[in-house]
Amino acid sequence: MEKQAETFDAVAYAKRIIREARTGALATLNADGGPYASLVTVSTLPDNAPVMFLSNLAKHTANFKRDQRVSLLLEERRPGDPLAIGRVSLMGRIAVTEDPAAPRRHAARHNTAKSFSKFPDFAWYRIEVESAHLVAGFGRIVGIDGKDLRTEIADAGELIESEESAVSHMNEDHREAISLYATKLLKAQEADWRIVSLDPEGCDLMAGETVRRLDFPERLTKSGELRITLAKLAKEARALAA
Repeated sequence: MEKQAETFDAVAYAKRIIREARTGALATLNADGGPYASLVTVSTLPDNAPVMFLSNLAKHTANFKRDQRVSLLLEERRPGDPLAIGRVSLMGRIAVTEDPAAPRRHAARHNTAKSFSKFPDFAWYRIEVESAHLVAGFGRIVGIDGKDLRTEIADAGELIESEESAVSHMNEDHREAISLYATKLLKAQEADWRIVSLDPEGCDLMAGETVRRLDFPERLTKSGELRITLAKLAKEARALAA
């Protein structure tokens, strides 16, 4: 019997790159209309919108205050040929955000963000992604509508509100389970893994400077559903470890 070709899910692939990214190249437009690119640290909000902590004195900030159109290039952090590694270019508009999740989620990935948080010339900026261009290897070049990359959170208020306490609880009391998630479910190397963020579709694990995305089997909206799902994933990981 002929084996069926594996289905490639471009949206899921692009979402994972976005969730795992810690740095990216931010492209803006100079006053003369010419291009300008700069290296930025990045994290995501619960709805998967990229968020950055940027200085108002920076050239890229002056650029997008004139023209909100930006592009953000993110790459998959994997060993091997850099041109064979997945990357996604996000195009959209950038604006200040007051989302309280931004400082907490960003600081969980970037320790230096805490030292900059008191600087008055810095602000939080969110990109509203309108479209994306994914390059995932030979023959896998796909255009994606920005709305397809968003994680729906309108009905998940309870889960979003419980994120900080859930992450803290898991990191304090269930590090063994987190390690199993990483090493058995995601096939990552042994390391000091912890959860840095979660949302209705999954959670993000980090060790050192490496982030790995663990998708949930189904979308969650309640904190009770989260507890059940994390327990089931731990049981599955322990079975693989046996």
